[in-house]
Amino acid sequence: MAEYRKLGKTSSQRKALLRNQVTMLILNGRITTTEARAKEVKKIAEKIIALGIKEKDNYETVTVKTKVAQKDKDGKRVKEEKNGKKVTVYDEVEKEIKKDSPSRLHARHQMLSVFYDVKEVPVEPQGRKKNTKKVDLCAKVFDEIAPKYANRNGGFTRIIKIGPRKGDAAMMVILELV
Repeated sequence: MAEYRKLGKTSSQRKALLRNQVTMLILNGRITTTEARAKEVKKIAEKIIALGIKEKDNYETVTVKTKVAQKDKDGKRVKEEKNGKKVTVYDEVEKEIKKDSPSRLHARHQMLSVFYDVKEVPVEPQGRKKNTKKVDLCAKVFDEIAPKYANRNGGFTRIIKIGPRKGDAAMMVILELV
């Protein structure tokens, strides 16, 4: 018996398809796809969530001092003249950051090998380029998804059949996080 379904694709196409669907499942919480694809995506997603649960509290909080540019009421940097040049004014601020342990860092790298980069683009056209943000899916797994499933031993996703697809009668399903 084979370890995985080939899904009628070459290995690179199959890997790209599965990576994309796992990324969208973690980002949105549910996807609609064919039954065979859903079963393959489920395997990968369950492993990632289990990894997130295992390493969710494996970090230490560290306080660091950083320089942050002063900003005026419009959100622009404050500049002052020094020796005939305009120089940005900085404030020193203390921030608390999470410092990953080596095992959590390894788990993060394993997740990043599956996830694609996702950018969140605002709906309104004004300020679209400026307000586009990169979504950190690893942080979402560690901070949102893992605590939700901490007391659960597997079975983090569910497959709900919704009927055959009109074109080729492939069984369509909804794959969602429980």
